[in-house]
Order: sequence, then C-alpha cells, then structure tokens
Amino acid sequence: MNKSTSNHIDQLLIDSGLFPIKKAQQKFDGFDFSNETILITGAAGSIGSGLSKYLIACNYKKLILVDVAESPLYDLIKDLEFEDTNGIDYRLLNITETQSLQLLFETYKPTLIFHTAAYKHVPLMEENAYEAIKLNILGTKLLADLSVVHGVKKFIFISTDKAVNPISVMGMSKRIAENYLSYLSTKSETRFNTTRFGNILGSNGSVLPLFKRQIESGMPLTVTNNSISRYFISKSKACALILQIAAFNDEQGNTFTFNMGEPIKIIDLAERLVVFYGNNIAEKAEIKITGLRPGEKLHENIVSKHEILVPTKYEDILLVTPKDQFDTKMIDFTELANVTPSMSNSEIKSVLQKYV
Repeated sequence: MNKSTSNHIDQLLIDSGLFPIKKAQQKFDGFDFSNETILITGAAGSIGSGLSKYLIACNYKKLILVDVAESPLYDLIKDLEFEDTNGIDYRLLNITETQSLQLLFETYKPTLIFHTAAYKHVPLMEENAYEAIKLNILGTKLLADLSVVHGVKKFIFISTDKAVNPISVMGMSKRIAENYLSYLSTKSETRFNTTRFGNILGSNGSVLPLFKRQIESGMPLTVTNNSISRYFISKSKACALILQIAAFNDEQGNTFTFNMGEPIKIIDLAERLVVFYGNNIAEKAEIKITGLRPGEKLHENIVSKHEILVPTKYEDILLVTPKDQFDTKMIDFTELANVTPSMSNSEIKSVLQKYV
C-alpha cells in the first residue's frame, strides 16, 4: 500500500464519524429551499438521515420524513428533538402501498423529493429478488409516477455504482429504475436526477462498521477476496453533494456521479484500520478471506463503456452522459409487475436481465 492510498484511507476513517477523533468542523452553507415542500423516503437510513440533519440548517417550507422502519424512524425523531422541528412531519409509511402514497401526495403536495429508500444489500437481494423488484423498481415507479401527476419540480434518486454493468439483482433493479427515470425526464415537467455513488463509508450495512465490530470483539476481519476493491465516499460529503445537485438550476443531463478518488482494496482498508487501532490490536488481529458472495463483483465502475464523464462547474460532481445519442424508451412493466413471491430467485433474475 503506497502512502497516497494510506492517506486516502486515513481521511475516510476520520470522516466516517465512527471513531472519537477530533476533526475540523465541516463548513456547511445552507441552501435556500424556502419555497420547497421536501419529501425524503428512507429518511431513517444512512443517507436519508444525513440529508435530514443537513436540511435542518437550510431554509425550507416543509420537511416530510418517511420510512417503513419503526425503530430507526423513532431514533431519527430523538436525534432531532433538540432542533427546530416545527416544520417537520414524520410518517411511518411503505412507499409500495399505492393508497398510502397517494394520500401522502394529496396531503403535503411535495415539490422536491429525495428518494433514498431501497434494498441495498447485494447477497440478501440475490436471495430475495421479489422484494428487490417490489421496492427498488415498482416502488420507485409509483413514487415517480405520482410525482409527475402532482407536479413535483425535482426528484433526486439515490443510485449506486452497482447499477453500472450490473450482475446482481440489486444492481439490475437500480439500473432499471435509473432507466425509467431517464425516460420520464424526457416526457414530463418534473426534473428527474440520478446520483450514482460508490460505498458510503460508515453507512448501515457497510464494511467499516463490520470491521469495527469484528476488531472490538476480537474476531477475525472477514474480506471476501484479496483483490476486491470499491469506491468509497463519506456520508457527510455524499449528503452535501446531493443537496448541491438539488440546488442546480442550469446543469444539462440527469445522471451524476462524484469524485471519490481511486478505488480502495478492501484488504488495504482492513489492514489500515488495524493500524488505526494501535499496537495492542495489531498484534492480535487476523484477516480471513471468505470468498466472493452471491452477486458480488471484484471491482465496480462508475460509468459503463457506453458512457463518459463530463466535468461540471463543481469539482466533485461529474455528469454521466451517453457516448452516442439515443432515444430513451418506455419500459413495459407488465412482466416485472407480474413477478410473484412463488417464483424462484433465478427465474426472477432472468426476468430482470431482459430489461437491463
């Protein structure tokens, strides 16, 4: 591991917020959303809660925080209880339920949506492919269609680098959702923007909290392959860049990704984390190679071979554009909507592959 890589990892560890390290307070200039009624789906998740906490520092008309997970939503309520929450409503709601979502739109009339709700765990979605379609595709479609009907001005979709050249159920489900939103953006007044991230360091279910638990409990650190690598970005940086895109009013295109530096080998992250903990841990720590999990790639990409990156006026935000002009086509959702829980995961995955 060279010095540049170790410095990159050290900074990510500091930025993760998982360690009691004194760091410089990040400067955040609140954006002006004073005319916007903002809806966040998956508001109790890593990105959703991060956006919620950032938006407290902004001007907004109304903030509606929606999640289907009761305990995490309660935790978010407690996290924000000493802030000015007069303009915030919390709603326990499943975005795949049409009547509940319709009522939400009719009640609040949102103008800006951050859609962070998704199933994101690759191996779990390989074994629960029906649920991936139900939430990641059909839930996104329902939310987007209602956004068009109700005149939402801007819809920000949180996607993933796993949607690029996808091989997993999760990646395919996110790519199909990306494609549908790209189509809608050409046919409606609502502006649909996709933000494509690598791994959010320190987020729920990510590798860093796992390594931290393993080290602190004296267990071996589990890495699936010696060569496996990922793009990483801190949650604080990710949320700040998402809000910057929400504030765009003159950028062309609708899919964005971010300057995340070079991919980091997971084994380098594990080794550097052991050093981070100090000599007592370093002498005892063991790294165990467990083998690639279902749906997992060795390396991820932020663009496909059919896409290129174009700089924007913001150094850390890059526009993803197709190499050649092409017409985005409407997806026929009939087969996807007819997938049932009784179908095998391999059958469902073969259906997904038709639409990627």
